Order: sequence, then C-alpha cells, then structure tokens
Amino acid sequence: MASDVVPVDRLIPIPDVAGADAGAQGLPDPSELSLRQRMIVESSALADLWLRTAVASMVGAAMIPPIVAEAIRHSPRRERKNLRFYAELGAEHDPAASFPAPRSTPRIHSRPANPVAEWIANGRVHNIKFRSSFEPVNPAMRDSWRRLTHNNVVRAQHWRHDDGPHPTLCVIHGFMGSAYLFNGLFFSLPWFYRSGYDVLLYTLPFHSRRAEKYSPFSGYGYFSHGLTGFAEAMAQAVHDFRSVIDYLQFTGVEKIALTGISLGGYTTALIAAVEDRLQAVIPNVPVVSVQAEIDDWFPANKLFALGRGIGGIRRDEFVSASAYHSPLNYTPVIARDRRLIIAGLGDRLAPPEQAEMLWHHWDHCELHWFPGNHILHVSQPTYLRRMTRFLGEFMFD
Repeated sequence: MASDVVPVDRLIPIPDVAGADAGAQGLPDPSELSLRQRMIVESSALADLWLRTAVASMVGAAMIPPIVAEAIRHSPRRERKNLRFYAELGAEHDPAASFPAPRSTPRIHSRPANPVAEWIANGRVHNIKFRSSFEPVNPAMRDSWRRLTHNNVVRAQHWRHDDGPHPTLCVIHGFMGSAYLFNGLFFSLPWFYRSGYDVLLYTLPFHSRRAEKYSPFSGYGYFSHGLTGFAEAMAQAVHDFRSVIDYLQFTGVEKIALTGISLGGYTTALIAAVEDRLQAVIPNVPVVSVQAEIDDWFPANKLFALGRGIGGIRRDEFVSASAYHSPLNYTPVIARDRRLIIAGLGDRLAPPEQAEMLWHHWDHCELHWFPGNHILHVSQPTYLRRMTRFLGEFMFD
C-alpha cells in the first residue's frame, strides 16, 4: 500500500505553502488565510490571468469560425435545432440516456513505449490504441463524425507491473496538456507506480495523436466543430474512457480510480455520474459550468457573444444545451465518501468557485484546497499525500 510520504522532486520548484481541507462552509475566505498564503494566492492569480487570456483567445478563435460558417451556409435554425436536441436530452437528467455504455470490449493494439517513458516510470510501459465504438448521440452528427479518422482512434499509455494486474490509477489530462511525459511528472506518477499502482494515462478526443490533420494545436477539435461538436466531444470522452475500463477489467484489474485536471477534471466529474465500476474519483481544479467559465474568460466571452449573435443563437439556448454535458446536471453514482475535489484558490482558468459548485452538488464531499493557480500547484506534496490517504482506503486491502 502507498505510504503517506511523497519522495519525489516536483516538476516545477515552487514554495511549499500548505493548503488544507475545506471546512463545513466550503473554501476559506481570504481573511482566514495567513499573510503568506494570501500573497501566494494573489500573485498566482495574477499570473493565471495572463495564461487565461491566451487560452481564451485560442478557444474563441477556434469556436467562432464554425458558428459563422453555419450561419452563412445554412439557416441558423439547424444549429438551434441541434442545441434543442441536447437541451431536451439534458433536461431528462438521465445519464444512461445521455451517455450510453459501449456495447463491446475493444480490441487493443499495444506496443512498448519509448525508452524515456520506461526510464521515467522505472517499469514496463506500453502505448495502447483501439478503434472507438462511439456513435454521436445526435443523429445529425453521425456522418461527419465518422470522417474524423484520427480522433476515432482511442489512445492511452499504460504502466504495468510484471507480477500481474495491480490497482490502477487512471489520469485524464487538461485542455492542450496531453503529453504523457508532462502528466507523468506533474502528477508524480512514478511514485504512485512505485507505491504499487498500475497507471493509465488516457488521451482525450482531439488531443495529441487524436488531433485531426492540420489542427493548429492539441485540443483544437473540441471547439472547431461549434457548440454541437463540443457536446459530442464530451460524450465521446466519456464513452471511450468507459471502453478503457472494459479493457482494464478484461485484463484482470479489479480496482480502478480516476483523477483528472481542468478539462480532465470536468470529464472525471461527468464520468462519476455514469460509471459505478470506479472505486474513487478525484477531479482536480475542475470546470463544471461551461457557461460560467465563458462569462469569465476575456476575450473569449466577447468573441463568443459575437459569434452567437451572428449565428442567431440566444444565450438561454446555449445555457440549456450546455447542461447536457455538465456534471451539475446528474447525480453521481460514486458514493459520497469516495469523492474528493481539489481546488486552487489562485486559479483563474478554473476558478475555485467552479470546484465549490461541484462540492455543493456532490453533497459536501471531501474538498481540499491549495494556495496556487491552474499550473503552479503550490503545496502539491500536501494534496498528493491527501490523495494517497484517500485512495488507500479503497484501492488496497
């Protein structure tokens, strides 16, 4: 079983200013923090604003062209009809209808990873891939989705021990942050591996080698197919990960936990509403309300409002449709004591208010905060130890 010590060097050397578990009222008020904690929160928040502006500009630039093109080529009624489809489906609050389970276990192709990956893990590492069985929930999207040849090949990296299947920690990366090496080091995965876990790093749709040809950046496809495309990308992210669980169970894995950061945290929280085969879930700096996120993201908020206006899409239509893929729209199937949320008080890409919304929806489950931003996870060793204690209760006998 993993120990309570985290003997690893962090990817980015930053001050170790302690965070803590949230109280009964949720995340702390700034007045409750020490002077040092407040300084870290305020300075890291300022740094995050620069990053948020850059990411928001890329998201806005990716999302506007398909909305405008749809308005030029066709009546806006088609996109509005699509949005009504997701709004009506989401209004049922039925995760089984919104995210149907895969019907078959995937046929896996596996090959050894590069020597660097095996050196980092200090163990056996394979890159796996398989054909996605996902079919868009909206019939209007099925023909176009079949043409996404790169995206429809699911990819992951699997760190396995030689003495048979171990309890497995699955990790979902954030938007644009799909590199296996970066995520392995950022989450101290070599230490989890040495502590007895197998590890699986899952690649989200449209990222890394799942990106379509000529994509200007990893993750571009999430937004380049408009609002309808984003809904289907989230549906595929859930579906393909459930196929990964099918694969793990086929190989003999009995206990699986899931954590994800940012967009990966959003996906993790959504999977918690449909996948009861998980022992525990840990969304890390998650986004849970796309509308609230876009409202805060300048200049994406202005660009997006412009695109909606050109496309004839009302704000209420977008809000209703985006509920389809929000974790706040569904009741989790993972027990309350098996949910842990991690939030950064200085985070301005996925503000702590997002994590707190999920905390309220998840019946005030365990919530841990650190005084850093979206990238600089100040006091990360503290929350890694927190994760270790939390997971140890369910993953090891």
